Amino acid sequence: MSDTAEKKTGLRKTRVGTVVSTGMEKTIVVEYVNRVPHPAFKKIIKRSKKFYAHDENQEAALGDKVRIVETRPISKKKCWKLDKVLSH
Repeated sequence: MSDTAEKKTGLRKTRVGTVVSTGMEKTIVVEYVNRVPHPAFKKIIKRSKKFYAHDENQEAALGDKVRIVETRPISKKKCWKLDKVLSH
């Protein structure tokens, strides 16, 4: 392996959502809303899920639109980390 070759990691899931809580230290709660067709009626409905994400520098604020990326488990519920703050 050469010095310029990077260590290959698997593909990581990314989600874009809105910060709904910043009350914990170095942790944010991100609400992700997905639009999917209803299995029987085919009407588009919204499905939401909350993710706990690691925010090392505490740069995200309440209401920010952020991108989070999947990572190794950091705690019991936290296996995502903040990738980028998209808008304030």
